[in-house]
Amino acid sequence: MLIRSFPAGAFGTNCYAVASGARQECVVVDPGMDAVEPLAAMLAADGLKPVAVVLTHGHLDHTFSVLPVCEGYDIPAYLHPEDSGMLADPARWHGPQLAPLITGVRLPDPADVLPLADGTTISLAGVDLTVRHAPGHTRGSVVFSLDLGEAPGLLAGDVLFAGSVGRVDLPGGSWEDMLGSLRDVVLPLDDETVVLPGHGPATTIGRERATNPYLAEAAAAPKGRGL
Repeated sequence: MLIRSFPAGAFGTNCYAVASGARQECVVVDPGMDAVEPLAAMLAADGLKPVAVVLTHGHLDHTFSVLPVCEGYDIPAYLHPEDSGMLADPARWHGPQLAPLITGVRLPDPADVLPLADGTTISLAGVDLTVRHAPGHTRGSVVFSLDLGEAPGLLAGDVLFAGSVGRVDLPGGSWEDMLGSLRDVVLPLDDETVVLPGHGPATTIGRERATNPYLAEAAAAPKGRGL
């Protein structure tokens, strides 16, 4: 499996390309702010041809460039339906930090975006991505499990970071839902699982299980909370 990434824009959102190997088709994950040109350069370096964009959630720092990328390569985008409102009305779902970016931003019509459903596996470019709905950061946040060859992998979006988790204070966020997602979606994963987060460096489930205080809190959360 070939994984390439770069931090896009002022928020350093990790934009990934996932392929079975060099000079193959690939899936683009979370093309954020100012991602069009660096993404094109990254794809060209390995001779990759994108066939789809998949989005871990609907925040602008992850979706800002999705329309020009999809139009430029004539490919579809995938997003969980619970976050489709962020494309239709971004101002409602983003805090003041992102407000200056909303004016003039071009996002896809939600009707043109293919839905992601919990528990399904989408096969794109020779890559199988298993979708798990993991609300908390947003209502429609998802993570994608995949086989990296040497270990299991998790494209975690803003659900899990090295040493931290995604914020829950924006509209649609919920700490109780986040605890449920961490407990029921993240903690059952193998310790060897390589976590490819939406921001910051890669980590592993084992490392986070041992050191991340938010996972410790989730492990102790009663089943009645969250999901």
